[in-house]
Amino acid sequence: YLKSSQIPYIKQTKRHDFLVILFNLNSQGLIPGPGFISAGPVSGRRLRRLLSFQRYLHSSRLLWGTTHLNPLHILDEDYIGQAKCMLERVGSWNFDIFLFDRLTNGNSLVTMTFHLLNQYGLLELFQLDMVKLWRFLVMVQEDYHSLNPYHNAVHAADVTQAMYCYLREPKLAKSLTSCDILLGLLAAATHDLDHPGVNQPFLIKTNHYLAKLYRNSSVLENHHWRSAVGLLRETGLFSHLPAEEGLKIERQLGSLILATDISRQNEYLGKFRTHLNQEDLCLSNASHRHFILQMALKCADICNPCRPWELSKQWSEKVTQEFFHQGDIEKKHKLEVSPLCDSQRNSMGNIQIGFMTYVVEPLFSEWGRFSDTRLSQTMLGHLGLNKASWGGLVQQERPSSPDELEPSSPASVTMPTPAITKSEPESASAVEPTAVTTATATGGTNSKEIPQGSKES
Repeated sequence: YLKSSQIPYIKQTKRHDFLVILFNLNSQGLIPGPGFISAGPVSGRRLRRLLSFQRYLHSSRLLWGTTHLNPLHILDEDYIGQAKCMLERVGSWNFDIFLFDRLTNGNSLVTMTFHLLNQYGLLELFQLDMVKLWRFLVMVQEDYHSLNPYHNAVHAADVTQAMYCYLREPKLAKSLTSCDILLGLLAAATHDLDHPGVNQPFLIKTNHYLAKLYRNSSVLENHHWRSAVGLLRETGLFSHLPAEEGLKIERQLGSLILATDISRQNEYLGKFRTHLNQEDLCLSNASHRHFILQMALKCADICNPCRPWELSKQWSEKVTQEFFHQGDIEKKHKLEVSPLCDSQRNSMGNIQIGFMTYVVEPLFSEWGRFSDTRLSQTMLGHLGLNKASWGGLVQQERPSSPDELEPSSPASVTMPTPAITKSEPESASAVEPTAVTTATATGGTNSKEIPQGSKES
């Protein structure tokens, strides 16, 4: 597709890396032909910016390789073939995202999201530029902090796969528009973008600049949304659409991401339950469809306890590790230790039982009422089995105090409701471009001390 003479600015050592990118696209049938890049002269600066080489090379283990424990090779046809086989079963609830991430050399989010968007025919329908989309997804994957045990790109890929499973449910599949599907997949992929690995109370009590920027209200969710908007605008993914359409997509994307704020769980759950009790959900209504997308994303975000035990347990270990790491930082700096973050007073089993009892079960029970399908029954079945398994493990432990025998209370599981009511993105539709750019921190540090990010963002 390219002759070396057409890219003379690329050093010999980089030509192979460039072709690897094209190889990845071609292996998925995403390169239409020799006309993919024009044969005319292209400035080095423009082509570098177009494909975002520096970000790709910096972030992607496709080119740098993984640790010595997992010596994968990008051009290994066995791994590529196995990844393709897994994508053929991407709608399975037993999908092993950890294995898929290894087979794609740590690029599960890019590969998964690109595949699903292409499978739905959304690239052609919305006339999305393939290179812009690929570049956007690479930048999204990079802006997830790989050092976070839980809130990383693999979690985003897992949520995206779960969202796809929900989009295929009969009630949704026959009602959702192509725009709904596009928003659902993009929101799942970006819902935790640039997550610092600590929770909102931590940001507030450390006077983090994000807490000040968003006035202590849905701090992380606002940041995830604005970060996603920043990357959409930087890559120009929707620049070919009318300006008003682009702003509408950004607002609706924000409404979905903001719904994942766990401190508003009861608000959304109560509204969902009321709709189900009154049987007044009408999916031909755009606002009702959007609400169901919000609930689907909330389910996808916390669906780990509903996965098979082998997968669910791995996620439990990762989120507990992240909680306890935050607690260690708080202790080191003599701050009040946040609930669930004290490794000396909480066990992984009790944290999981409390989370399942007070957060997961109520949500998925209502989702099962809305969509009474085999998938819903499977999820609730795994949830019951996993809860029983954690109960058995807790019984085997020797707690240091009787309190540890009790699961965490709802107050411990959910974050405190912010004092300042958050504005929905629909009411904030006139977000200034400069304000959005200000909030899209791509320079957030991966340091595992108190994460402060880059104030330039």
